[in-house]
Amino acid sequence: QVQLVESGGGLVQAGGSLRLSCAASGSISSIAAMAWYRQAPGKQRELVAAITSGDSTNYADSVKGRFTISRDNAKNTVYLQMNSLKPEDTAVYYCAARRMLTNYWGQGTQVTVSS
Repeated sequence: QVQLVESGGGLVQAGGSLRLSCAASGSISSIAAMAWYRQAPGKQRELVAAITSGDSTNYADSVKGRFTISRDNAKNTVYLQMNSLKPEDTAVYYCAARRMLTNYWGQGTQVTVSS
């Protein structure tokens, strides 16, 4: 089992920045990749950014150039730095980990961007 705990969400004005953190614990060896997803009201959950164990990254087109995913292996933590936030970035953001063909999810953290 892998436990994921997100933090760092909140309310920010458009153009502002937030940094989300996701702390992993439990059976964290062999985690192949970690990612951030988001789900806005009435919409499907979508991939925002992902990072593999080899530090390859990929981003949704809508956040490229504004968001950065990174990891601190010593702290077993993945971050999502979000800059130039837009109202359309408002959503619940979820951390996810993939280990041995199983996906694990955090509880989510709310990000609200006001115009």
